[in-house]
Amino acid sequence: MDINLLSRTIMMGTPLLFGAIAEVIAERTGVMVTAVEGIFLVGAWAGFVGALLSGSLTVGFLCAIIAGLVVAALYGWICIYLKQHQVVTGVAINILVMGLCAFLYRVIFGVPITPLTVEPLTTIPIPVLSQIPVIGQILFNQNILTYVIYFLAPLSYFVLFKTSMGLTIRSAGENPEAVDVAGINVLTIRFLAVLFAGIMGGIAGAFYSIGFLGMFATNMIGGRGWIAFAICFLGNWNPKGAVIGTLAFGFAEAIAIYMQSIGNNAFFPNELFIAIPYILTIMLTVSRKSFNVPGKLGIPYIKEN
Repeated sequence: MDINLLSRTIMMGTPLLFGAIAEVIAERTGVMVTAVEGIFLVGAWAGFVGALLSGSLTVGFLCAIIAGLVVAALYGWICIYLKQHQVVTGVAINILVMGLCAFLYRVIFGVPITPLTVEPLTTIPIPVLSQIPVIGQILFNQNILTYVIYFLAPLSYFVLFKTSMGLTIRSAGENPEAVDVAGINVLTIRFLAVLFAGIMGGIAGAFYSIGFLGMFATNMIGGRGWIAFAICFLGNWNPKGAVIGTLAFGFAEAIAIYMQSIGNNAFFPNELFIAIPYILTIMLTVSRKSFNVPGKLGIPYIKEN
């Protein structure tokens, strides 16, 4: 199998894993972050605008984090503190963000004659490790965000299942009354988890605009936030499952990009290859027989007097 294809699998899976891990943590507290698509998009928008205006990718990612936090805070406030429906609220915010990003982009830049671009993240070969045959090229010749997720994925599993903090997070989604009795504010735990999803989702969105493509378009996320959402379900709300699911979807997207790049579309249109990750989402969802759903997922917590 082509090494470049496997390397691209890891790269394209990076933002999906950022989003999926964030969704796992949030949903373990009982909150479905259905605004994930909007968080991805606002991260892509803010990251690009920040990087273009400042000339710094670091500033761009900081802007993406802040934008993701703002959208996540709005979602968390409405769903957690105002007790509104999580799916309806998420869909509304996604639509709002889509229109807002398109509007603000035009306000700031007008209608450019040529696409505005920035220089995206470059790969950073790790000395010695990148020289290992096959594995080195696949795993250790990536950009900085991929290396970051190498640490975040196992760290999230350790925190979630091996620490008292993780026990609190899981209990907030399974038995919030017990958490409340222990003197811990359930709403605060859930809100902080949603803010964490905002940070991770903002970075994930910025990956597409300034980490990979070097440009912004209002349709660039194209449902990838929902794919990250689906990976959380398919991975049974476990970071291990999220990693496996991310590799599958990253491979599907890498194949789609590869097939488009070689232009071999005599029998199959490019749109079919673009649809591969989404077809895979449907197939895997239908094939799953059981889910380890957190007991209070999607249910607002109302403290009894």
